[in-house]
Order: sequence, then structure tokens, then C-alpha cells
Amino acid sequence: MVSREREFAECLERVRRTAGEQGNRIGEEQVREVFSGLDLSESQLQMVFDYLEKHSVGIGEPGNPQEPLTREEQDYLQLYLDSLERLPVCSQGERRAWAMGAMAGDREAGRCLVEACLQQVVDIARLYTGQGVLLEDLIGEGNAALFAGVETLGSGPEGTGDPSQAEKKLAGLIMDAMEELIRENEDQEKTDRKIAAKVNRVADKAKELAGELGRKVTPRELMQESGMSLKSIQEAMRMSGYKIGDIEYAEDGL
Repeated sequence: MVSREREFAECLERVRRTAGEQGNRIGEEQVREVFSGLDLSESQLQMVFDYLEKHSVGIGEPGNPQEPLTREEQDYLQLYLDSLERLPVCSQGERRAWAMGAMAGDREAGRCLVEACLQQVVDIARLYTGQGVLLEDLIGEGNAALFAGVETLGSGPEGTGDPSQAEKKLAGLIMDAMEELIRENEDQEKTDRKIAAKVNRVADKAKELAGELGRKVTPRELMQESGMSLKSIQEAMRMSGYKIGDIEYAEDGL
């Protein structure tokens, strides 16, 4: 059975993805409908609306970015937005015509559709700031997903789809790519923390033993005195770039 907490999190993700597909906006009734199965009170729903506003999702209108950017991200964003202003402005009808052309395999129409959707990538990226990934990387990953997604519109089942749904499908692919990047970053951070913990543990033991002996220690001595395996010690040495100061390094690693 799905826990209430997990169901709430899934509903919140559905709302955020729907908002991303709609230009960072969602109707109040849409939110209430998504959460209808949880029987939330008005105060609880207000907390949901506050969360959405904090994460740049507008209720009925485009949201204003709330997550502060670093100076580097602000500079990058301004330069990037300036470059997008040089692209021609297009109507919704033109975008739909380009989507239809892309689905038919027209590369020029696909290129025009990509250009028309670049601003949407920026808008979606703002939804995912503050989760450990730089805005520049989010936009880069989103753009890559956009290019790849437009290529697939003209092949397979997607090639016979509804042109009016093309941008929604592309937005979904963009969000998938950004979410995967965030997950990969979280996994890497967990790995980095594990590595740091192992290196610090070996370094602390080496420092303690070196203090007792009045000299640097060998990995084998550290193994005998600390109870750690030689393999663990050697892995920590390698992970640190052989820079644990209290270990005497030998060519054979022992």
C-alpha cells in the first residue's frame, strides 16, 4: 500500500510537471483535482500553493522565480536570454506548423521548432534550481533533450501524433532529462561523501598511529594496528591521490 506521504509527493510532482508543460503555470482547480484523493484541508492546500509559488510555479499565471541564483548563474542567464532575443518571434500557429513539419521529417521545420522552444527550456530550468545542479547545466541538459526530442517527432509512433501536443511531449522530455541530471548529481554526492568518509577514517587512524610511533606508518603497519583491511587502506590512499600525510608510500603500496 502506498503511504500517504508518498502519495502526497507523487501528487506534488504531477502538479509541478503539469505546470512545466503549461509554461510554469497551473490553475487552482487543477491543483485541487490532483490532490482531491488526499482530502486535504484548506490550510494544507494553502501550504501546497505556497510551495508552488516558492518554486516559481504560478497559479493561473506564469510564476516569478523565487530561488536566488548565484552571481555566475545570473550573469550566464542574462547573456543566454540576450542571445535568445535575437531569434525571430513566432506565433502559436507557426509553432504548430513547425511541429507538423517536424513530425513529417522536415529538418528545417524541426530547427525552427527547436528555436521556438528554447525559452521554454529556460522557464522549466528555473523550476529545478536549488537542487544541487547549476542553472547552466540544467539548461544544457534541457536543450540536449529538446534537440533529441524534435528528432524523434518524425519517427515511429510519435510521427503520427497530434501536432498540438508536440510541445507538451517535448516539455516532458526536457523535465525528464533535468530530473535525471539531478538524480545523477545526488548519487555522485552520496558517492563522494562515502569516499571522503573512508579517506578521513584511514587518515585519522594513520595520524593516531604516527603520533605513537613518532614517524610515518606503512599501510601494513596501519592494517595490523587498526584492524582495517589492507585493501580498504590502499583504496583510501588511491582515492586521496596518495596525499594522506602520515602514511609512508612505497612503490608496491605496502
